[in-house]
Amino acid sequence: MTRTTRTSLVSVFLLLAACDGSSSTPTTDASVATDAPPPATFAEQVELGAATYTAHCASCHGASGEGTATGPRVVGLAEGALPLEPREGAVRTTQFVTVADVAEFAVMAMPPTAPGSLSGEEYWAILAFALHANGIDLDRKLDAELAATLTIPR
Repeated sequence: MTRTTRTSLVSVFLLLAACDGSSSTPTTDASVATDAPPPATFAEQVELGAATYTAHCASCHGASGEGTATGPRVVGLAEGALPLEPREGAVRTTQFVTVADVAEFAVMAMPPTAPGSLSGEEYWAILAFALHANGIDLDRKLDAELAATLTIPR
């Protein structure tokens, strides 16, 4: 995978970012993608991300991103979602400073049974959904360039 492709896919995983990679199988329903054109705005990414999160992330990270026994919290930054340092026993070994850091991890490790299996648009959409669920709304579509400039609030 080229750096450009990886960077393009990098974004999504606020929601999937810190899964511990347990043997529990997340939902792996067919892709949520439709014949619709890709999202053109952040709001459209959030809409696609909600459906994609439900299909591919909620079984590990909880229906509302609250975390479960198999996947950590991805919503509720004040409650410990997406900590800077990896938690003990986690698959992740790098810090989450920017949204791009989270995205890169998500593409490489999520879903845990099929890392990198979602489309770039799906990863970006899940990340947009996670940002929105954490109270962060953007005035433009989320992409690799923008993700690299967004520091995760602590």
